[in-house]
Amino acid sequence: MNTQIDTSPAQPSWNTRVKEDGADGVSEDLDAVLMLRVRDGDHASYGLLLDRHRMRVVHFLYRMVQNQAVAEELAQEVFLRVYRSRSTYERTAKFTTWLFRIATHLALNWIRDGRNEKQSESLDQETSDGSSRQLPDRGRTIEQELLYQAKLREVRQAIECLPSKQRAAVMMHKYEEMEYAQIANVLTCSESAVKSLLFRAYESLRMRLAHMA
Repeated sequence: MNTQIDTSPAQPSWNTRVKEDGADGVSEDLDAVLMLRVRDGDHASYGLLLDRHRMRVVHFLYRMVQNQAVAEELAQEVFLRVYRSRSTYERTAKFTTWLFRIATHLALNWIRDGRNEKQSESLDQETSDGSSRQLPDRGRTIEQELLYQAKLREVRQAIECLPSKQRAAVMMHKYEEMEYAQIANVLTCSESAVKSLLFRAYESLRMRLAHMA
């Protein structure tokens, strides 16, 4: 993305600005406040949103598509769409709900296109930021660490085999710790549908990974 971010320090501090916005005593969604400022032409606030959420979105997308290069590309498209939509942004839902709705939509479209088969990447391949690997526990022996990594790869492979919507629901519930209502907003379905997706997904994972219990 070629959008230039103005990081000039000439503006009031972020804490001061939030206090001004929250003067009515109502707890503010800081991300929504930032996005409203982006809508008003504040490029520095857009840079703050990127700093706050880019890696989280990349990690989510990587778990969805299992390809680091594609995850980076899709994340760039996510924030490009956020920026392009700035003039029509309305504070009707949590900013992160809107953000993950865009990310999930792009990931599901990519999966449906079948491009993951042509650009597949090893599940345990180390990425430039190390996001796909867990740091080794210094308390483990080499044998324990190898066993742990093998189990981790097996869990990732089991999640990858889930239907795309189930996979998205699990990613948001397990890794992003989203509530049912927020996942429902992202997937544009009811909370009961989310619970059904998660029930079927976790049942499938339990069956596939039963030998690890």
